[in-house]
Amino acid sequence: MGDSVCSDIMKKRRAEFDRQTTETQITGSLTIDGEGKYDIDTGIPFFNHMLELLTKHALFDVTLKATGDLDVDYHHTVEDVGIVLGKALSDALGDRRGLARYGYSLLPMDDALAQVAVDLGGRPYLVYQINNRKRKIRDFELHILEHFFRSFCDQARMNLHIQQPYGEDVHHAYEAVFKGVARALYMACALDPRVKGVPSSKGRVEGA
Repeated sequence: MGDSVCSDIMKKRRAEFDRQTTETQITGSLTIDGEGKYDIDTGIPFFNHMLELLTKHALFDVTLKATGDLDVDYHHTVEDVGIVLGKALSDALGDRRGLARYGYSLLPMDDALAQVAVDLGGRPYLVYQINNRKRKIRDFELHILEHFFRSFCDQARMNLHIQQPYGEDVHHAYEAVFKGVARALYMACALDPRVKGVPSSKGRVEGA
């Protein structure tokens, strides 16, 4: 694949989203080949912070404005943001030709560690193992983040394995996870000029 073809793919690796339901209204855009710039407002400060880390360390550019029924629960907003970001990533990847496809990260955050592996081959599957057993950061129930990653994974059509084997500080544990996912995605989303067409012996990614 020549440089001009790579450049052509990179120009197209952007998607916009507009999801309107009775529970949430979410608009914005995702650019894969960005600079880590973000403008994110979900109405949930801790979740904003985690999404900003994901954006910054994947070197995506993301704008996202979410309005949801936060007076009921954070669940709908967190899950629906996962849906729109996953779908946007899949749309921005297009037919996934020239893609490195696989990525991984071993990421420390002070006392905590995250191990993440990604396959953008089109087969959605999530493995989610968090060692830190603390249930909340302020009023944010941390188990909701598994729903975020499952929705993100399903809509992005990716195989995502997340392990957080140790770390006593709960903020550090989840910060390591989001940064680890970001770095694994940065690797998997890279374009490799040696990859001819779709990176699969089948000649297509699953679900394409």
